[in-house]
Amino acid sequence: MFATEFEVEGRIVDVVNRRIFAGRVSICDGRVVGLAEDAGVQARRYIMPGFVDAHVHIESSMLVPSEFGRAALVHGTVATVSDPHEIANVLGLEGVRYMMDDAARTPLKIYFGAPSCVPATVFESAGAHLGPEDVRRLFEEDGLLYLSEMMNYPGVLFGDEEVHAKLNIARELGRRIDGHAPGLRGDEARRYIEAGPQTDHECFTLEEALDKLQYGMRIAIREGSAARNYAALSPLLRSHPDMVFLCSDDKHPNDLVRGHIDEVVRRAIGEGYDRFDVLRAASLNPIEHYGLDVGCLRPGDPADFIVVDDVDAPRARETWINGIRVARDGGCLIASVNIATPNKFEAEKIDVADLRIAGEGAASGARTRVIEALDGQLITRELEADLPVVDGAVAGDPSTDTLKLVVHNRYSSASPATAFIRNIGLTRGAIASSVAHDSHNIIAVGVSDAEICAAVNALVDSQGGLSLVDGDDVDVLPLPVAGLMSAGTADDVARDYERLDRKAHELGSTLRAPYMTLSFMALLVIPELKLSDKGLFTSTSFGFADLFVQQEG
Repeated sequence: MFATEFEVEGRIVDVVNRRIFAGRVSICDGRVVGLAEDAGVQARRYIMPGFVDAHVHIESSMLVPSEFGRAALVHGTVATVSDPHEIANVLGLEGVRYMMDDAARTPLKIYFGAPSCVPATVFESAGAHLGPEDVRRLFEEDGLLYLSEMMNYPGVLFGDEEVHAKLNIARELGRRIDGHAPGLRGDEARRYIEAGPQTDHECFTLEEALDKLQYGMRIAIREGSAARNYAALSPLLRSHPDMVFLCSDDKHPNDLVRGHIDEVVRRAIGEGYDRFDVLRAASLNPIEHYGLDVGCLRPGDPADFIVVDDVDAPRARETWINGIRVARDGGCLIASVNIATPNKFEAEKIDVADLRIAGEGAASGARTRVIEALDGQLITRELEADLPVVDGAVAGDPSTDTLKLVVHNRYSSASPATAFIRNIGLTRGAIASSVAHDSHNIIAVGVSDAEICAAVNALVDSQGGLSLVDGDDVDVLPLPVAGLMSAGTADDVARDYERLDRKAHELGSTLRAPYMTLSFMALLVIPELKLSDKGLFTSTSFGFADLFVQQEG
């Protein structure tokens, strides 16, 4: 039940009118009914709009929505714009509705979109397919607000029938359309935007973002666990303050318990960007763009706000949603709930022979394509390397940080796909994950085939999760909800993830987030070279690529 009527005193941060004044916020039945300016109010605390994560995959936190909410509320987040396509790739409509049902058990306002690309491409195996009529059902029956990121930008540009059917349904029903087109520039960017996508969170250079802005696209500045684009894109807060949002996209549990959008707000204001431009990007801009029922301290708004001690370095002392205090002094006031664990996991175990890459007659070496992982980026580069051939099989070369990468179908019986990757940094052992965007097959990397097999098979036994193998030592973080999320609390999952992350660094990885980076090495719609369960894939020709480089002469 809402409180009938009460007031909160402090220095009110009016983001809409760009001013701060002492006064009272009057609240009745969960809504702001008045703002009274009163110079006599002596409270030193500030009352300001809560933060909105303008694009996030909750599944990447390894927490279900209700537990994600408990963690995010502490940091002053009052709403998220969330794409459930991770679980949709595993469980289809059932997965989307699972997320909606669980999200209803948290006061955090989670606004889901209808996944547009399930599966993301035809070049991989997923657990489900969502067609145009499924998208329509999610809009008309479930009331979802927007079409989630349209990752199949080649399909948009080259007239894919199903892609355009989904775009047309969204337009017909007056829904917003999120974009996803990393690196797209010039006329191709214009054509993509004219087809319907209105936002993009994938820009990794300022020039790309400015190119898209000129055609009316809004840009979400992303600072997550793996992809960190704030440094490149932050000048947009000054040049285009009305056209930008702040988002995390993917946030691992250990990072989430430390901070959320509030971290980016403090950083931006600390670097000299106008406080109101930053706060607008963190609240008002996404609220208005998506039409969210989220308050921004205006009469008639829902009473969603936070209380902080320092407006220029805001840390939520209190978080309020619909006039109810839901977090205070670093603790959530909402209890955890029991979690259901739907899943789809049919993978079979593998052995060392399954990972053998025949050297195609080479006696001592083979010229191969190699994926180059980039720390803090989802994009990769295509390299070439001369790798050793041992007993007729191509092997990795740890001395050059070139390791074997494996993707194993989790939905049916199949042989694993293999390739090579550089910059993971392991000098011993192996790591594996059933979080592998976007189809979420098992992905693994390691120094030896035996350890890779052990890491993969540990996840088959646990029906999903993260694993690490160091010789005979096998450590697993189970993720029983679709192989993506835990049934545990945020603190417990963060602690267990921290343990695996620390061990991965002890194995030699220099990546900031080894598991998060690994999870994107199967994301085919992000350039340049990736690996699906069906083989090596290049975005250059948007098709499969040979592992071996053909030598001239």
